[in-house]
Amino acid sequence: MLEVTGLTAWYGQAQALHGVDLRVDEGEVVTLAGRNGAGKTTLLRCLIGLHRQAGGRVSFRGRDLARVPAHRRARAGLGWVPDDRGIYAGLTVEENLLLPPTVSDRAWPLERVYEVFPVLAERRRAPGTTLSGGEQQMLAIARVLRTGARLLLLDEPSEGLAPVIVARIGAIIREIKATGAGVLLVEQNVTFAATVADRHYLLGQGRVVDTLDNSEFSRREGELLKHLGI
Repeated sequence: MLEVTGLTAWYGQAQALHGVDLRVDEGEVVTLAGRNGAGKTTLLRCLIGLHRQAGGRVSFRGRDLARVPAHRRARAGLGWVPDDRGIYAGLTVEENLLLPPTVSDRAWPLERVYEVFPVLAERRRAPGTTLSGGEQQMLAIARVLRTGARLLLLDEPSEGLAPVIVARIGAIIREIKATGAGVLLVEQNVTFAATVADRHYLLGQGRVVDTLDNSEFSRREGELLKHLGI
């Protein structure tokens, strides 16, 4: 579904990504793990078209995205859930959900969203900013599912959330996977990542330093925590 080859990117005079290679297949959850400043968010922003790639190739479902602007990448089926969640403050929960256009026949109808996210059904008339952090995260994910995105780019979905909410987010990611959609997940919570992902890329100073399947990732948890500085 997604294939990245030799991706490079810069922030001013500083090189942020150094020849990154990765892939995400249909129905696969893949984690990007690394310390703060390793290049994880920059990589996601390059994929969605919010940060200019300096070199390399990004291919989504066989299409080279080098000259494709962000809004057309979204219409092609890339769904972006930023770490700040991007909730529209002046809109209700339901208005947030209905705002983006659908891009494929995978789009979740509002009824299914409310079935999977009952708390959003209960708060449908509430302004987005009155939601808790966990509720905002669910809204951000649900809004992308409403579009019918084929690949979700999730930036730190478990950050700052209570364990019970993190477990709920994990269940939702597994449900997304079961539909055949792909997920590329930036995540520093190693324990959480191991419960949802199939493969893991470790980033260090803008480079992929290791690629692990989930069994090896779980087995090396202590080493990974040291690598991540946690």
